[in-house]
Amino acid sequence: MESAHYFSAQPAGPFTRKPLTVDLAGETRRLQTSSGIFSPDGIDKGTAVLLADVPAPAPQGNLLDIGCGWGPIALTMALRAPHSRVYAVDVNERCVTLTNENAALLGLTNVTASTPEAVDPELRFDTIWSNPPIRIGKDELHTLLRLWIPRLTPGGSAWLVVQKNLGSDSLQRWLAAELDSSFTVTRESTSKSFRILRVRKASR
Repeated sequence: MESAHYFSAQPAGPFTRKPLTVDLAGETRRLQTSSGIFSPDGIDKGTAVLLADVPAPAPQGNLLDIGCGWGPIALTMALRAPHSRVYAVDVNERCVTLTNENAALLGLTNVTASTPEAVDPELRFDTIWSNPPIRIGKDELHTLLRLWIPRLTPGGSAWLVVQKNLGSDSLQRWLAAELDSSFTVTRESTSKSFRILRVRKASR
């Protein structure tokens, strides 16, 4: 099953690049994709909702995309905040390669895609955008979010898009219970069966 192996570090099947034309940050972009990754044929519905509904990322500082795929979220952040530094993480090495190559195709020098363990643990993030990989299972998802969400800077926000029938409300409750009192968790909007959750860290 396709959805089972794109969570692998090295997915099955040949890594054969193919062209992909999509709209990002208001313009048509010509990029590359491949099999063995999440949503290889374009922007999935959840990511489209996130990109349409969230406010602009922090104009500078460090930004993060958790689970980057071929790069639609990270590339949009970099295009909308050219003075920022965008970090994109994925366990799938094919996704890491494609995101870096797609950033190069767009002439973006402010994007670094890598596996999670390659990111400096001291880095903190002013904005996090993510369509988190819900289908990896609750325990692994919680571990993933525990790793990244607490690394928001004071005043920073994480924006997560989660499908209602895949547990958006229970995830909101878990985040509120899991994070300390310096964080607030809110449901910001609902669109096309997806909810956007916001996690904000207090300024001080």
